[in-house]
Amino acid sequence: MIKVNALGDNCPIPVIKTKKAMQQLQGPETIEVLVDNEIAVQNVTKLGTGSGGKVTSEQLGDKEYKILIRLDEAPAAAADAPEECRPDSRGGFIVVISSDRMGSGNDELGKVLMKGFIYAVSQADTLPQQILFYNGGATLTSEGSDSLEDLKSMAAQGVEILTCGTCLDYYNLKEKLAVGQVTNMYSIVEAMEAAGKIIKP
Repeated sequence: MIKVNALGDNCPIPVIKTKKAMQQLQGPETIEVLVDNEIAVQNVTKLGTGSGGKVTSEQLGDKEYKILIRLDEAPAAAADAPEECRPDSRGGFIVVISSDRMGSGNDELGKVLMKGFIYAVSQADTLPQQILFYNGGATLTSEGSDSLEDLKSMAAQGVEILTCGTCLDYYNLKEKLAVGQVTNMYSIVEAMEAAGKIIKP
């Protein structure tokens, strides 16, 4: 694994450091990049995916994020990758999830669809400002959820992940929340009122 420490570096330095690390690759390798802001996460993620890598990210602390770029081969495009700083990729909309499954009919299919929906949201060019989880949706932010990596990746890019505290209590999941923060119904209503657009699967 190649480690890149870009903590405290302003744009475009994290991208430049990551690109230089890519240019050193001779074959399959993983690059770990540490940065201290959400925009750097977005820019390094875009560089990694644009170079053919599989990228995951997570927030380690208040101002510390870890990005992993897994490359199967040395990327030929790394030398030509742009060093520009892109603006915040979050849009003025929120996603509201009230169940662990999508649609009605077959429950197992519904769970597969919901997992696919969250993954699709995480891969979109424009990310939501917030994702609100309540009722059965609370299970998706808790330990054992198949969507945790996608949610953690979005959280690392600045998406606010909020789960209803009453719902976590009801399902005995308060101690098992694995991503984001606990919220209440008043805050959920405020967020929905302020949103320019609401997407509900």
